[in-house]
Amino acid sequence: MSFLKGFKDFLMRGNVIELSIAVIIGTAFTDVVKTVTSSLMQPLINSVGGTHFADGLGFKIITSNDKTFLDFAAVINAAINFVLVAAVVYFLIVTPMKKIQERRRRGEEAGPAEPTDVELLTEIRDLLRQQTAPSAQLPPLRRETE
Repeated sequence: MSFLKGFKDFLMRGNVIELSIAVIIGTAFTDVVKTVTSSLMQPLINSVGGTHFADGLGFKIITSNDKTFLDFAAVINAAINFVLVAAVVYFLIVTPMKKIQERRRRGEEAGPAEPTDVELLTEIRDLLRQQTAPSAQLPPLRRETE
């Protein structure tokens, strides 16, 4: 059980959640949204342009050159992609994390375990021992009794 608590504490501290959000936006979900918008939304947006635009919603700057086509549907699709990805991330990750943080502030759920002063001092002592020569010995820490 302490293993799961430690893992939960790890997830709740630092920027782990923010990094997870960036990974989600940057990889898997973007491909799904792009496919939906290019396969379903773009044909609908292109239909607004009328039948005389063979390439969709937009126009050619030079009618004889296909590479001069300004594709407004692609720009609208990119905006739709962004809004959909942001909405999913907000409702599936950000909102639940805010609720967990609110519960922790109210004291309903314990927060990440913080190291005690003694644990920090012990860690510092051990690091100092590693940095000093093996012949030099540091005295042990004295604990004051209450």
